[in-house]
Amino acid sequence: MKTIVNGREYTVAEQSLDKSLVYWLREDLGLTGTKIGCDIGVCGTCTILLNMQAVRSCKLKVKDAIDKEILTIEGVQAPDGSLHPIQQAFIDQGAIQCGFCTPGMVLSALALLSRNPNPSRIEIRKAINANLCRCTGYQQIIDAVEQAARMMKTHSNTDK
Repeated sequence: MKTIVNGREYTVAEQSLDKSLVYWLREDLGLTGTKIGCDIGVCGTCTILLNMQAVRSCKLKVKDAIDKEILTIEGVQAPDGSLHPIQQAFIDQGAIQCGFCTPGMVLSALALLSRNPNPSRIEIRKAINANLCRCTGYQQIIDAVEQAARMMKTHSNTDK
């Protein structure tokens, strides 16, 4: 049984199948960017992308990820280490304060932008609705997603 995490294929041991996905990512793979907040799927800090869909990894078992692709915050930056436009936009807009919610917010925003490259502020709010942030008041995060959409569009136009 296999799964792909951040572009790398992993063989999953039988005894790991019923383990919580968030703990497997953190403990077995050392991907500690995926945070544990409430551990019941309410706060969104454990958000990852599973086949480019934002999901709560604390609500899933490893067996739910078999033959699927997982993207964690560690896999968002480019192979050369440069920041993804969404990461840069979070910095530029002051959307990171304590940082605990940031990995989940970034991944929720990335899922949105992968299916809707030009979202409205209302669509952005809906996309991050399940991610709790106690520091920013959300406005900077929404501004960051808007900036990232512009940056990604410009970047994709220059690639052509």
